[in-house]
Amino acid sequence: MSFLTIGHRGVMGVEPENTLRSFVRAERAGMDAIELDLHLSKDGALVVMHDPEVDRTTDGTGAVADKTLAELRELDAGLGERVPVFEEVLDAVRTPVQAEIKDVAAARALAEVMNRRALTGRVEVSSFHDEAVAEIALLVPGVRTVLIASHWGDDIVARALAVGAGTLALDIRRLTLETTERARAAGLGVIAWVVNTPQHLRLVRALELDGATTDHPGIRRTGRFTA
Repeated sequence: MSFLTIGHRGVMGVEPENTLRSFVRAERAGMDAIELDLHLSKDGALVVMHDPEVDRTTDGTGAVADKTLAELRELDAGLGERVPVFEEVLDAVRTPVQAEIKDVAAARALAEVMNRRALTGRVEVSSFHDEAVAEIALLVPGVRTVLIASHWGDDIVARALAVGAGTLALDIRRLTLETTERARAAGLGVIAWVVNTPQHLRLVRALELDGATTDHPGIRRTGRFTA
């Protein structure tokens, strides 16, 4: 597995996060993959947004799950961008995608799209929730999955193996050599998030990780230079 630089919600350090503008910018910057987040709208649309509420990233208020897709489309997601649905992102860029699902319901909706469009080669699925990782693995044969954690215990490797995840995505601020070595011994890949500084990138290199998620396109250039 070669080192991957993954654009966090596109390149949210320089563009409105989880918008088509941000994803296109990430692709133009040469990111190896693009990370995005998926929620379901009130009418079941698979929309790209990180938070369960629209308040932080749009000019609206309220829960994503309480709004129809048409209502979400009326919101400004930054610089005039609209809230995209997952398939619009797939059509706007060719870069591989790491899709983070927030719950089992989103996993089922994503599975339908992945099976219909034969996306197992292009889309990797991640989640903080063990049950969502297990669900997508059940519904999409051959899917590549990632278990994400910001805090974890000694059971993190066992948890990943139990749900069939091939990779761990762990908070760079808490990642240690011990955890990395245990994951490696179990045959798991390890990527770090969010890597936005030279200091974090040096740690990624010292731990010999498989990749890093970043908000800034410049990290890719720095990462390649120090490889």
